[in-house]
Amino acid sequence: MTSITKMLAGCAVVALGLGAPMAAHAATACADLVKTALPHAEVTKAVVEAVGDKQVCKVSVSAHPTKDSDIRLELWIPEGAAWNGKFVQVGNGGFAGSIPRGSFMGPIKAGYAVSGTDDGHQDAVATNASWALGHPEKVIDFGWRAVKETTDASKALLAAKMGKPTKSYFFGCSDGGREALMEAQRYPDDFDGIVAGAPANYMSQLFGLSAVQQQEMAKPGGYLGAPQRDLLQKSALAQCGGDVMIRDPMSCHFDPGKLQCKAGQMEGCLTAPQVASAKAMYEGHKDAKGKVIFPGYSPGAEALNGSWNAWVTGPNQETNQRAAGPSFSSNAFKYFGFDDANFDYLKMDMGAPYEGARKKMAAVLDAPDPNLAAFKKHGGKLIQFHGWNDSAIPPRSSVLYYEDVRKTMGDVGGFYELYLVPGMLHCGGGVGPSNVDWVAALDTWVNDNKAPGELIAKGGPGQAAGGPPSQVLCPFPGVAKKTGETYACSIAKKKG
Repeated sequence: MTSITKMLAGCAVVALGLGAPMAAHAATACADLVKTALPHAEVTKAVVEAVGDKQVCKVSVSAHPTKDSDIRLELWIPEGAAWNGKFVQVGNGGFAGSIPRGSFMGPIKAGYAVSGTDDGHQDAVATNASWALGHPEKVIDFGWRAVKETTDASKALLAAKMGKPTKSYFFGCSDGGREALMEAQRYPDDFDGIVAGAPANYMSQLFGLSAVQQQEMAKPGGYLGAPQRDLLQKSALAQCGGDVMIRDPMSCHFDPGKLQCKAGQMEGCLTAPQVASAKAMYEGHKDAKGKVIFPGYSPGAEALNGSWNAWVTGPNQETNQRAAGPSFSSNAFKYFGFDDANFDYLKMDMGAPYEGARKKMAAVLDAPDPNLAAFKKHGGKLIQFHGWNDSAIPPRSSVLYYEDVRKTMGDVGGFYELYLVPGMLHCGGGVGPSNVDWVAALDTWVNDNKAPGELIAKGGPGQAAGGPPSQVLCPFPGVAKKTGETYACSIAKKKG
């Protein structure tokens, strides 16, 4: 397993809290689930195995909604009274290719039944999309159909064995966050609550952003090496009042142009090509008139391990195109956008050719619909979270979606909350404490009909050295302000 695959596999892992006891139902033997009739799908295996201190019924399913579909999914059900009566479906990461079993452990420990899918193809490398070439139905499976197939099959099997769950939730981060919002938009009645972490719901735009950034860095002298990343981070933290992290990036207007080398200066500055590359990172993708089409990254973690070096620049120029962002974008344009395994996105015309490919991808992969009225009417609750120092998916894209929903629907406080986590990288890690039991918060909201409000994020494994042990998280547009020795939420100033 590559380091990128491991990183993506960890994106959806979450700890969940215990729920209410299960409803009375005469349980069906696990092995008998192989006899369950499912639409265009079959149970291939149903066995009881030990998972920690629990006996768990593990059910494997293959679904074939089209002739070219091969969707594989698993459902794990705690046996007997170990089940808390609830169901969680977990999302995938990257381009998927394997069932995210690592994300099953937290829910199982907490007593949930849990399921997940490989999104309709089998590939150990989560940045590879060659499986899509000549297989448009597999692209649809990845885009949304595999998740829906998993929901329907899991609920049917769970009902057959234990009875209908009292509550059903979806949790996903990264591509799983995209899947989460796709569920809320396309299938609003499927889940009582949804957690969408760092969602790639503007997936086609992400590929375009990466293309712009990589094309800029590919120009002579444009690469941002370790010294340049270190300079950018130190300068951003100094300008925006950060010690180890910037707590309110919305009020930070960092301009890398001020770091451009003066005549005769050789160190502690950026060359003109490097300034252009840095601006592409922060300012994002602009149209020919200079209007921002899609936002860039927030400053403050450029030199942190697992940040730009993992997702944008690579550790050095020689390994640049093996970083996660370039790998995803190159594969996307080859196999989703242009159906050409030899296509070079570094030479792509960012005008009409790019826009044609982007629209083709967006029709299947994107989840931008801001009208969540049906999900709200169903009684659904949505928690979205995003790390302010995410260098895989710009955090301002979550702000963009939240504001779009609010413009469309008005007040969203009764069913939708967004949390932006200072110092957090992609789905976790970074200097800022980011460990939150998001599903426990969602479960409480669903059952008590009281929005989560302020939450406490704790540090732990994966947190970079130097960060505080915990921090207050505020529903957007709130920001935690320091009063004495403590932090509390206040409304942030209007965003500039």
